[in-house]
Amino acid sequence: MRKYLMYKELAKYYDYIYHKKDYATESKNIISLIKRFKKSSGKELLDVACGTGKHLQYLKKQYICTGIDLNREMLNVARCNIKGVKYYLGNMINFNLKKQFDIITCLFSSIGYVKTYTNLERTLKNFYKHLNTGGVLIIEPWIDKNKFYAGSSYIDTYKDNNIVIARVSTSAIKGNISVLKFSYLISKNDGRIYYYEDISELGFFDRKRTLRMMKRIGYDARFIIGKDKKDRGVYVAVKK
Repeated sequence: MRKYLMYKELAKYYDYIYHKKDYATESKNIISLIKRFKKSSGKELLDVACGTGKHLQYLKKQYICTGIDLNREMLNVARCNIKGVKYYLGNMINFNLKKQFDIITCLFSSIGYVKTYTNLERTLKNFYKHLNTGGVLIIEPWIDKNKFYAGSSYIDTYKDNNIVIARVSTSAIKGNISVLKFSYLISKNDGRIYYYEDISELGFFDRKRTLRMMKRIGYDARFIIGKDKKDRGVYVAVKK
């Protein structure tokens, strides 16, 4: 079974699948954190794993925004839909934009895709390199391992006059990796039904260990607990 199809061949359907996600409110909360913690004077923002650019749609109203993503297909959607942003193709572990930013965001649990602590440390060091002194890093983590319910199944649906989508998912744990298996049914106006299978894998990272790693790298780091069960909280780290 192929992996990460949702970000490649199915990228054009991504925003349909997540049509209920409240990017406006999430972006408002991110802006509040930036205003609270950022110490540098600039307004340059880098959104890592920016996907289709939905957070940037709101963040660009207050900041000079750049987006970077591992998947060309997701960036193609972002470039079409969200103007006024510079986009780059790159891996969060080792990208090099040869400039620094005042804000770096990594949202929607994208940090989980680095999978291992070795890669997490490389990623956090790379973010550090790309931050101005006093700049702020905001990371939305993946689910804690003790809150991940292996074997659970979910369904997401979308329907309009042109397309119907149903995505069923189930989950498992393999070592320190969460494995999400997806089955898609997509019907368009051509009278056909398309079927896809997909797998995503995200690593679990212990909160205390992650904070120790951040502080060792040189961040003034903290974790802000979410307001409810659906809110995964955020890491907020300032470059000293």
